[in-house]
Amino acid sequence: MRMRQRRKEKKLTQTQLSERSDVSLGSLKRFERTGEISLSSLIKIGFALGCEGDFDALFSKKGYASIQEVIDEQR
Repeated sequence: MRMRQRRKEKKLTQTQLSERSDVSLGSLKRFERTGEISLSSLIKIGFALGCEGDFDALFSKKGYASIQEVIDEQR
């Protein structure tokens, strides 16, 4: 999982990241193991790892009103 890789790149233990992000250690461990986490905890972890810029790209793609718009754009 990418979050675990980022944590290790920053040389942080799970406990250290838990303290920095104010996310419980149990939630952090579960996230690394299963990928399940609340949105608020994910955002806290992202900020603690310096990845807040990654959230900008999350909703940057154009929204489509219909499948026809998708087809038309691909032409």
